[in-house]
Amino acid sequence: MPSAATQRTILHTLLSLPTPMLRLMAGGGVVYQGGRTLDPRLQYLAAQARGAPPMTTLSPQDARAGSAMTLAVVSGPPEPGVRFEAVDIPGPAGIIPARLYRPEVQDSHAPLMIFGHFGGGVIGDLETCHTFCSILAKTTRGPVLSVDYRLAPEHRFPAGLDDMMAAYHWGRDNAERFGAPLAQAAIGGDSMGGNFAAVICQELKRKGEPQPTLQLLIYPCVDVACESASMTTYGDSFPLTRATMDWFMGHYLGPGDSPADPRLSPLRAKDVSGLAPAVIVTAGFDPLLDQGKAYARRLKEAGVPVVYRCYDSLAHAFTAFTGAVPLADIACREIAGLVREGFEGRIA
Repeated sequence: MPSAATQRTILHTLLSLPTPMLRLMAGGGVVYQGGRTLDPRLQYLAAQARGAPPMTTLSPQDARAGSAMTLAVVSGPPEPGVRFEAVDIPGPAGIIPARLYRPEVQDSHAPLMIFGHFGGGVIGDLETCHTFCSILAKTTRGPVLSVDYRLAPEHRFPAGLDDMMAAYHWGRDNAERFGAPLAQAAIGGDSMGGNFAAVICQELKRKGEPQPTLQLLIYPCVDVACESASMTTYGDSFPLTRATMDWFMGHYLGPGDSPADPRLSPLRAKDVSGLAPAVIVTAGFDPLLDQGKAYARRLKEAGVPVVYRCYDSLAHAFTAFTGAVPLADIACREIAGLVREGFEGRIA
């Protein structure tokens, strides 16, 4: 099998072809659903993915390996001017591996961002959002701590959440070590990482602890039993389908876990007032679209400062497609810019 670098070069060449040719190679026509048009490069990647076994037919171990191979091909290089190093965090079940990103030009007023990757609580690791975390650090001019939390089914709910909470507390208490303001931190993540970030803000409020400086929720899963329209309209989208979501939850939840538990479905919390200012981002071709939009609306109605963006032509997990889809790269940089504005208090 060709190396990831060779596959990346081949894919980049193919994706550089004119849009009509890409659409033709993807089966022809335009993918138009729910008033949105899918990016032609994602359309081509989706067509190629149809030849692979669905994730739902794989073991979690094989799914992790397959996902890692795919992301190695579609991810862009880490941002220049950002250094990164391994960090060990004490956790509730032992050491939690993490990766610290620091820009060469750092703003001492920018808080540390603790970040959780996507993967349904079942797949993913520190490489999953490697490029995005470097973009986040470079643009915000602040440190980013990416957390390799425990995964299901080996460690079901709430193991991953507990690890992220421990990482948040540790990062906040040690922020000054990394050139960030003392005892301050932001929390963020995409998909399941966004779920963790939203839940952590609610849990901190419940415990009477100060809120994070900011919460960054990228296509977050905030209602694990959601039956909104986007679950049907985009239920067969690439790379996240409704069947894949059910597969994730089948591994992530235990027999006694209730989807109505706000620690699983923060959208179902009765009171969301007093939470950290939020940057909430969704993708158009994503079963989770309605969830993120609904959570943004609920926070804003409760008086929480919110900036909401939807990237209509992109799909779930686009933070990992920066090397294959130019619009995904642009979106990641825009999101990082919104976070920077949030750090400066410019979220209304």
